[in-house]
Amino acid sequence: MEEPHATGGTGLLSKAFLPEFVYGGIDGAITTFAVVAGSTGANLDIPVVIILGFANLIADGFSMSVGNFFSTKAEIDNYDKHKATEYWEVENLRETEVEEIRSIYRRKGFTGELLEQVVEVITSDKEVWVDTMMKEELELSKDHKSPYQTAGMTFGSFLLIGFIPLAAYVFALLFDTSKDSLFLYACLLTGLALSIIGALKSTVNNKNVLQGIAETLSLGGIAAILAYFVGDVLENLFR
Repeated sequence: MEEPHATGGTGLLSKAFLPEFVYGGIDGAITTFAVVAGSTGANLDIPVVIILGFANLIADGFSMSVGNFFSTKAEIDNYDKHKATEYWEVENLRETEVEEIRSIYRRKGFTGELLEQVVEVITSDKEVWVDTMMKEELELSKDHKSPYQTAGMTFGSFLLIGFIPLAAYVFALLFDTSKDSLFLYACLLTGLALSIIGALKSTVNNKNVLQGIAETLSLGGIAAILAYFVGDVLENLFR
């Protein structure tokens, strides 16, 4: 039976890349909101807030996506290296590998003739044999998501969700609207974004939705408070 690939359809694609979207979005929203909060605490002008915010979006988003790229690539390389080793052992240490299959399924409760039938079926197909050793002995499974796909999803999510704390400031600058309560609007928009991402995070981790939302909002709030007071202290210090 063929394994589903991450590129095999919209529903499967969205589910496969949900972890990258969630964690890219959380990091984007929290770090950008911290920049906005720190800039507000320092009483910086709107253009400066926007410049700092977008600089953070591009630099931190790219950095996070690069880290994701190398992490995924390392996992794939590790899997391929061990799979090549298993192929060599199957070809050159056949009896030892047969006994390992026998031991694995004996621990699963197979005995006697049934155990020998299972061993014979598995060891008669080299692909099945190696895949079984990878899963059962090494506890490794193939990740069909490419490093480029995971990095791209992380970067895109970081930019998309990370822009939300800046949205009110960009709107005020473009349309020359009232600059009052901009930080309040940024707080509300960011809180909404973090709530949605927190709910999605709970789906990824199979946790309570309310707990996931509360955790994400708490992290965002702590980051914003720290950044705001740092900005305020530095602004007063260098005034």
